[in-house]
Amino acid sequence: METELLRIAELAKSDPKMKFTSIAHLLSKQSLADCHRELPNKKAPGINGTTKEQYNENLQENIEDLVARLKSKSYRPVPVRRMYIPKLNSNKKRPLGIPEHEDKIVQKGITKILNTIYENDFLDCSFGFRPNRSCHDALKILNHYIEKRSVNYVVDVDIKGFFDNVDHKWMMEFLKLRIADPNLLRIIGRFLKGGYMEEGKKYKTDNGTPQGGVISPVLANIYLHYVLDLWFEKRVRKQCKGQAFMVRYADDFVCCFQYKSEAQEFFQSLILRLLKFNLEIAEDKTKIIPFGRFADKEAIHKGISKPATFDFLGFTHYCGKSKQGKFRVKRKTSRKKVQGKLKESKEWLKNNRNEDIHMIMDRFRRSLVGYYNYYCITDNTPSVNKFRDKIGYLLFKWLNRRSQRKSFTWDKFRLFLTKYPLPYARVKVNIYELRKEISYIL
Repeated sequence: METELLRIAELAKSDPKMKFTSIAHLLSKQSLADCHRELPNKKAPGINGTTKEQYNENLQENIEDLVARLKSKSYRPVPVRRMYIPKLNSNKKRPLGIPEHEDKIVQKGITKILNTIYENDFLDCSFGFRPNRSCHDALKILNHYIEKRSVNYVVDVDIKGFFDNVDHKWMMEFLKLRIADPNLLRIIGRFLKGGYMEEGKKYKTDNGTPQGGVISPVLANIYLHYVLDLWFEKRVRKQCKGQAFMVRYADDFVCCFQYKSEAQEFFQSLILRLLKFNLEIAEDKTKIIPFGRFADKEAIHKGISKPATFDFLGFTHYCGKSKQGKFRVKRKTSRKKVQGKLKESKEWLKNNRNEDIHMIMDRFRRSLVGYYNYYCITDNTPSVNKFRDKIGYLLFKWLNRRSQRKSFTWDKFRLFLTKYPLPYARVKVNIYELRKEISYIL
């Protein structure tokens, strides 16, 4: 399959308008068995309760049966099991769809094919769920645009319930621009219409892609590629007299403009553009703010103490200055993310405070290392160190409630932390270092 995918990638790159007429055969026994092995272990099962380990017991027979159903066009995905996960700092919950393991295998195979075709089509402004492109890369590019280009205004946009409102008809129309294989389109259509099970009842899905599905990220990228990326690149930027840039990670994106009038015009046209494809912006989370090297002067002119900030990919971006007094974009962990992580840590400690102390401290060491790997970027070390201190306070509070007697004084707790130290924060990502893979964008 790898050789055939490389050939497809070459053809897709050489002819941007080429339609692929016969690619469903790539979902062969060998490729689907590889997809099975590549899926992570110990994940939540779907409504039939089949785990990866159980499916692996009779792997050859299961894969042969799956391929036979795909070829005879009798394969139908099982409705996903719907769960709800809490939203950060909100009483609302986010729906999550958990497919059956067999459906994950097919989705994985289709995702490989779609990524091979569309990776050549996706624009440089798109960073979400693409190979060799991370959240940190998106932050680096955004930082460069604001600091080095003529950016004075930022449009911070939030699409309301994107994954729940993807229009199936438009989705299929977009796919048909590159794929003319009816067999593959039929399978994708069945995934979109597969429905979900909740409390023993089956519900139809007329809109949206199930969050949690292996195929959802690439379908979301394809949808927004045509709805947003191409429109911004071919229409919006060409109509602007000043400079304009966009950085998108999945459904989260930020647009930068040189002139306020063009930012306002874009905002109004964006509302109409999204409505055409059955999407809408969350107006309470969308704003146009002065941001850049002249934002300080505008804030003083308006009688405001400091310029407005915006959040993107878990960081609050604010206007700062370098040691030489020049304008710089600085970032700190957004309050929402800090509060959410502290709340999660508190609940875990509250429920597990009587477990073995080695296990508790090992869990928090690993948790902090993961937190540092993402949030320890240029300028954010003070914010991360504050978070580490608050984790220390939580440990002191809840480890003192392991029994009716108080376990620690502060002096004893400090000695305890010398034996079970929490890792210290240090910069993991330099925001000014661009990898070769993305430096060509600039």
